[in-house]
Amino acid sequence: MPLDKVLAVVPAFHPAWTDADPELIALCDREAAHGNFRAWAKITHHLTVGMKETGRACVDEELLRWAPEAEKARR
Repeated sequence: MPLDKVLAVVPAFHPAWTDADPELIALCDREAAHGNFRAWAKITHHLTVGMKETGRACVDEELLRWAPEAEKARR
């Protein structure tokens, strides 16, 4: 998906992204998801687990950068 579509679809896809800063969504897309919805689903899963583990109420850049390392550790 192109970035404009990502910015429209991702916040509607999951409540974790509803109030996320569009710049954070763009960063995640640029560095990890690359417009791929399946990648967004995996990232969202890991972020929601991380939100529960860390007690965060929303996605932030620190959590976003933590998620790929956490995914590797869980394998």
